[in-house]
Amino acid sequence: MLYAFAFERIGVVVSDLYFLDPNPLQGQETPERGVRLELRVFESGELPGSIYAARPITIGRPLWRVDLLQAADAAPNTFDRTHHHPDIVGWEPGARTFVEELSHEPLAWLTGKLTDIPSLLHEAGISPDEISAADADGLRTAAPEIVDTVRRVLERVWAGELGRPTTEADADGVTSVRASWL
Repeated sequence: MLYAFAFERIGVVVSDLYFLDPNPLQGQETPERGVRLELRVFESGELPGSIYAARPITIGRPLWRVDLLQAADAAPNTFDRTHHHPDIVGWEPGARTFVEELSHEPLAWLTGKLTDIPSLLHEAGISPDEISAADADGLRTAAPEIVDTVRRVLERVWAGELGRPTTEADADGVTSVRASWL
């Protein structure tokens, strides 16, 4: 499932995630699941026809990412693999950055990040010129709705409705799985 919140030139996307890494990091040898949120560049295209035509929308490169993950077999609300990626180069995230506050109170931490735009931009190495005042205001204003969406998706992951492997993941010999929009 994918949710998108678009402002002027940036937006936020939220999706459930199931992940099995063939080259796991130490302590992460088993599958993980949860919710991924990314701050992304958005582009609104020109109308391809009449004023009533559907507008093309492009969700572009990521600027910042947070993964509210836990071991797939862990009890709900464990967040034992929750981290963020403050540095993204092109489409590739930097190393996982683990923060105690993020693992203990992930929704409060996320609210703080989405409402303190200057701090988020500084931490992610994003020039304030890349984000318009309207983008910053829109993100700050929408933060409660975005965080509520993350909470609802997490609840569905914990209920077993989302964040599940694809049917191909059950095949013998499968060593790598990423089931998500993001």
